[in-house]
Amino acid sequence: MTTDPRWIDEHGNEIDEDHRGLVYDIRTLVDRRRALGIFGGIGLTSLLAACAAPEAEPSASAAATATTPGATATPTPSAAASGPVTEVPDETGGPYPGDGSNGVNVLDDSGIVRSDIRSSFGSSTAVAEGVPLTIELTVRDAATGSALVGAGVYLWHCDRDGGYSLYSDGLENVNYLRGVQETDAMGTVRFTSIYPACYTGRWPHIHFEVYSDVANAVASGPIVKTSQIALPEEVNAQVYATSGYEQSVRNVAQVSLASDNVFGDDGGIHQIASMSGSVASGYTAALTIGV
Repeated sequence: MTTDPRWIDEHGNEIDEDHRGLVYDIRTLVDRRRALGIFGGIGLTSLLAACAAPEAEPSASAAATATTPGATATPTPSAAASGPVTEVPDETGGPYPGDGSNGVNVLDDSGIVRSDIRSSFGSSTAVAEGVPLTIELTVRDAATGSALVGAGVYLWHCDRDGGYSLYSDGLENVNYLRGVQETDAMGTVRFTSIYPACYTGRWPHIHFEVYSDVANAVASGPIVKTSQIALPEEVNAQVYATSGYEQSVRNVAQVSLASDNVFGDDGGIHQIASMSGSVASGYTAALTIGV
């Protein structure tokens, strides 16, 4: 297959003001950092006050979430060093990375820096359908446990049918379920997405790459860490029982974490997401990783 890394413009369409170019995306990030610098003193004071405050009782909604079948409460991250944390294993980016290492490169397309990855951007209007999923990935320094603030995270996964945008048949000109975000003051990025399918031969998973910053991510710079998030069995079963995931029911019955060719070495113990939510309200998958 032949693919133009800058396929947004291959039809000769004019880029609208929402996609004004990579320079605009990066300048926007720089402006945000300057704003954070202006208010940094206030933010630090508030953070110290929050750390010193007594722990609050869990809210009723949080308590309800914790007792939802197949869900667990997600711990609140802290920016402070907590001591060494286990480094997440290095894993393959797979055959559909979209980072220029296997054909197409979506990272240099304007619009890739975003939190809601359900829709395509540029010349495509395709939207991925499925059970709502928020993905929260917290990145920490494995040696100290400190949050890595300002790192760039590129995240991607398959759709409800098991297809990957930019590669699978019929999805070559679609770029949904891919995005880049900058880690916040807690080292966390959040993506709004849909629950991925289980396709033949693989346990349900989400791919990610960590870069030193967003500028390196969109320039396909050096990758700090490539790995994957594993989705837990009980929640998989609940999601795949819903309409649209029928293929996943059959596929997930033929694989396990232990037999998976990525997670099989250790059963994915350092990569299994903590889950909260429900099919009706959508799920949140949270994972803290050391790099």
